[in-house]
Amino acid sequence: MARFVAEASRPRRIAMLGGTFDPVHLGHLRSAVELQEALGLDHLHMVPAARSPLRDSPRIAPEERLALLRLGIGDTPGLVADAREFGRSGPSYTADTLAELRDEYGQAARLVMVLGHDAFMRLPEWRHPHRLFELANLVVIDRPDHEAPLPQALSELLAGREVDGVADLMASPHGHLLRLTLPSRMAISATEIRRRLAEGESVRYLLPEAVESHLLAHGLYRSRSRPR
Repeated sequence: MARFVAEASRPRRIAMLGGTFDPVHLGHLRSAVELQEALGLDHLHMVPAARSPLRDSPRIAPEERLALLRLGIGDTPGLVADAREFGRSGPSYTADTLAELRDEYGQAARLVMVLGHDAFMRLPEWRHPHRLFELANLVVIDRPDHEAPLPQALSELLAGREVDGVADLMASPHGHLLRLTLPSRMAISATEIRRRLAEGESVRYLLPEAVESHLLAHGLYRSRSRPR
């Protein structure tokens, strides 16, 4: 009974995993599941960006990417296809999304923003990067093969924030950073998937079956020069 009471009173652990999901693939989804397990999350919001400030525009409409994300998630417990950024005008700024999630879940919730290594290296270029730490903890999905030193601006941004484990990360609602190596490290490229679809090549076992079926049935990402 004591264990149940302790677990019931634990602050909720909520994470946000953003991206273009252009399209969502098994690497995204397996990472989401492994993040849930590693961080003990109650919910992980997968948030497709309507318009990313630092990336090229997605190849297909936001509504299509959201439909594919919902198909990919299916009935996986704890994963949420979150369309909130589609309702805003202008670029999709992560700090605005975190602020909304913070308002929804309260000040005590352990709110986590998850980002990949490439995005992490460009963190000082983000809009109001210090505000991200005022709203959430950050988790970087590490690339063990990448040992380059951090740029000075990034080192200054992270000063005093990095922790060594999940318990230390979750000790505070915001302000910390943890580098996390996931077990599977599925190296699947959305760019390569789009190329394969454009050329009519197989994408089997790179995407969830429901996502693959929808893409092929609707001709998404298909090169306009190829006959349907």
